[in-house]
Amino acid sequence: MPGEDDTRRPDEAAPRAPLRRPPMLAIVGRPNVGKSTLFNRLVGKKLALVDDQPGVTRDRREGEADLIGLKFRVMDTAGYEDLDAETLPGRMRMQTEAAVAGADTAMFMIDARVGVTPLDEEIARWLRASDTPVILVANKAEGKAGDAGLLEAYALGFGEPVALSAEHGEGMVELFDALRPHMEREDEEPEDEGPLENGPLKLAIVGRPNAGKSTLINRILGEDRLLVGPEAGITRDSISIDWLWEHDGESREVRLIDTAGMRKRARVTEKLEKMSVADALHAIDFAEVVVLLLDSTKGLELQDLKIADRVLEEGRALVIALNKWDVAENGSGLYQGVRAALDEGLAQVKGVPLLTVSGATGKGIDALIKAAFDTREAWSTRISTGRLNRWLERALDANPPPAPKGKRIKLRYVTQASTRPPSFVLFGTRVDMLPESYRRYLVNGLRRELELGAVPIRFTMRAPKNPFDDKHG
Repeated sequence: MPGEDDTRRPDEAAPRAPLRRPPMLAIVGRPNVGKSTLFNRLVGKKLALVDDQPGVTRDRREGEADLIGLKFRVMDTAGYEDLDAETLPGRMRMQTEAAVAGADTAMFMIDARVGVTPLDEEIARWLRASDTPVILVANKAEGKAGDAGLLEAYALGFGEPVALSAEHGEGMVELFDALRPHMEREDEEPEDEGPLENGPLKLAIVGRPNAGKSTLINRILGEDRLLVGPEAGITRDSISIDWLWEHDGESREVRLIDTAGMRKRARVTEKLEKMSVADALHAIDFAEVVVLLLDSTKGLELQDLKIADRVLEEGRALVIALNKWDVAENGSGLYQGVRAALDEGLAQVKGVPLLTVSGATGKGIDALIKAAFDTREAWSTRISTGRLNRWLERALDANPPPAPKGKRIKLRYVTQASTRPPSFVLFGTRVDMLPESYRRYLVNGLRRELELGAVPIRFTMRAPKNPFDDKHG
């Protein structure tokens, strides 16, 4: 109910805080240099008409741009012509001038094949007098026909031009490099950064036969839901059970998946058991977090490491639990030995959570479920392109990439391609020559500095198909 000092009418909406708009890029240049072609490529749609005839674009046109994870608004403007303001081309020029005045950055485009014209020089003089930062782009630079125009462009006074082909999508790497300092805001991260909205935790329990998987699930549920016994391999099918985890006054949904025991291939002789193992592997594929249950009375065996490795290969988040802890002997020594063996045997993901539980007594179950939720959160996290590239700059400053055979490797930018598991793509030149040790340095730094924890990370490297790398790399 409104307070006494609220002077708004009943039908009047409460004032809203102003929304911060994304950075704006205005593309300017003389007619027919390819502004609309680049605009269409940046927004991913043919919103602007494109034709060889000059002057097709007359009004300012805006769109949401996404350049390999870098998001901003882009404005296509009419070709700048030095004519009287009362004429149609003159009024179009005034629209362009207004667009630049309201933009965060201006992209000044020339035609590399034509070279710098007197009108380009006039536009350059106008842009140098404005307060808007300017990026110079030389379009139509594919092949050798644009080489002379690229060299001429330096005389315009905006530094090294970005060589590209808007029509063929070449030079997008250099364009990203040039735009990123202007289009990112240090004080603002994208709304989608952080863990995804999550439904029920899909939690699979896997391990060798008779590790106590069904006993543990029965203890978690508080009922004898699954058949148990001393015989190995009683569970033949993967069984999904929905459950509410009550903890600290909060209820969280969990979908538990009990799976058939996995044995060494040589011991899987019965057809039914082979089907059970296949079903367990299938359950891993559909889980979010996998708990690998070990038998504390038997310790860690090679088969356990193979199962763990399979979980990580499939990109699932992994938690390892030592079961039957209530009857384990020399607990401290056992735990430290298993921890060391895991770190050595799972070198690609060190520090996988290792907990102790007892299906018989219920010890450690809450800690296990909490670890599973925490691990899923790291596994689901999205990191903004800006934050990723600030990390990359620090990593390169601290330890620059080597130059094998005297050839310099340029690592230009990194972006997150997907989550679950976190997957990143690093773009640069000669990345195929990057040593594996340096790749591990980057992955370990990414995991540590961005707090991704012990979850599998997909990290791929790509060299753009770009004819300009040899010219300017």
